[in-house]
Amino acid sequence: MSLLTVDGLYAGYGDVDILKGVDVRVEPGEIVVLIGPNGAGKSTVMKAIFGLIRVSGGRIAYRDRDITGLRPDQVVRSGICYVPQEKNVFPTLTVEENLEMGAFIRNDDYSAELQRVYELFPALYEKRRQPAGALSGGQRQMVAMGRALMLDPGLVLMDEPTAGLAPAIVDLIFENIRKINDLGVSILMVEQNAKQALRMSHRGYVLTTGRNRHTDSSANLLADREVAEMFLGG
Repeated sequence: MSLLTVDGLYAGYGDVDILKGVDVRVEPGEIVVLIGPNGAGKSTVMKAIFGLIRVSGGRIAYRDRDITGLRPDQVVRSGICYVPQEKNVFPTLTVEENLEMGAFIRNDDYSAELQRVYELFPALYEKRRQPAGALSGGQRQMVAMGRALMLDPGLVLMDEPTAGLAPAIVDLIFENIRKINDLGVSILMVEQNAKQALRMSHRGYVLTTGRNRHTDSSANLLADREVAEMFLGG
């Protein structure tokens, strides 16, 4: 049984469908990456799964439960967290308050998860009393990832986690994503650094104009000449 199954997804904004029959699978323990040109519908897939936009057709299932059309708070309760590309921290709250916001639906002791986040991101522990808005872009991304982990999710959706970051910080973010996956958390990721993302993922989907163009293991996509020339910069 797949962890996440997206079958024949049609979704978009207003009366316009951006996605036109997209299929995606994420198996337990996998990192899966969505790549493709701007406007292909990659981020739209993430928003549709998380209940942020209208779904007009198809089915989304998580752990074999139909979650199509659920509200974001209901999707979170099912075990899926979302790390958006922009505005992904509360800038006036401290780092620790941001992390605690990630546990907003929990009524139990989440100190173990908070400790795990600080072990994963030691820089956040050092800055835990500082406003998140004062952090660097890479550190804010770590806060957003850490907040998602506070609910001990089975799947994390990451939308362009390295966007706008310096190359050295990009490497660090990818390393952190791998560490999160090593904890047993599956990841579905949209990423502009397509070649680097494929190198550290298990499988990939290439989308164009709201449709599946290529689907294969990351190794096979990296070795595919057409994919390399059209989507990976040669």
